Amino acid sequence: MLKSFKTEINPSEEQKVKIHKTIGTCRFIYNFYLAHNKELYNNGEKFMSSNRFRVWLNNEYLSEHPEYSWIKEAYSKAVTQSVNHGETAFKKFFKHQSGFPKFKKKGKSDVKMYFVKNNPKDCRCERHRINIPSLGWVRVKEKGYIPVTKDGYVIKSGSVSMKAGRFYVSVLAEIPDSKITTNDYSEGIGIDLGLKDFAIISNGKTYKNINKSARLKKLEKRLIREQRCLSRKYENLKKGESTQKANIQKQKLKVQKLYHRIDNVRRDYMNKTIAEIVKIKPSYITIEDLNVSGMMKNRHLSKAVASQKFYEFKVKLQA
Repeated sequence: MLKSFKTEINPSEEQKVKIHKTIGTCRFIYNFYLAHNKELYNNGEKFMSSNRFRVWLNNEYLSEHPEYSWIKEAYSKAVTQSVNHGETAFKKFFKHQSGFPKFKKKGKSDVKMYFVKNNPKDCRCERHRINIPSLGWVRVKEKGYIPVTKDGYVIKSGSVSMKAGRFYVSVLAEIPDSKITTNDYSEGIGIDLGLKDFAIISNGKTYKNINKSARLKKLEKRLIREQRCLSRKYENLKKGESTQKANIQKQKLKVQKLYHRIDNVRRDYMNKTIAEIVKIKPSYITIEDLNVSGMMKNRHLSKAVASQKFYEFKVKLQA
């Protein structure tokens, strides 16, 4: 059985530089792969798969363009995974499952540093630190959250991500058979999702809408003030006034941190709700099938629907 764990890490300054470089390289390679296939299509040539692209990149392109030799300095598995993500995006587009792949923009797109277990010394975990390929030992802020290797857990793969100036590691671990618990309960439950209340369970339990709490309303008011301040700085810069770009970046980071904090409050409430439901150990769970995409088209409801995270709740409940 495989289970994922995600927690915040505290890398050193040298490790932060490596993470920034690797994620920047992955974003560049992803965009390069999209642009190259787009150029092939315009020239009437065949689509290039991820394997062919990597062979062409390493054997032909980089030898003819030595100015891009810095690509080889990044962790190879992370670069390979970014190309694979580009191929997956194209395949979904060809199958009419999504729109045309979009280029990833710096500071706005969620690009991660992928890593995988290549040898026994990789991906080891202790109570307060984890060994990540190309980074070495990295300290974990939430000690003991990721199961340690000596207890029989094996980390197969993972990724390092950045958000609002903070660093996170997500790992996929294999759980030993002795740690898996069986369910002896035969009763099931039904869940009704809504906007007035987040979830109503068939056993009578009701979970309130966290977005109506005083804590979140206070944070959202603060976010509006910081967004107005950021907007004024951009307007002053357009008018030619003496607004330094460094101050704009500082204000932008403030807005990002507030967004991240609000998102963490919502996600924490959702995770606790799921934990309570799962602890009941029902034999099955029936959840309401909402037309979320249709509800998002209603401009009066779209913001409230998006903040409830119905899809994420359903995915985590299934996992």
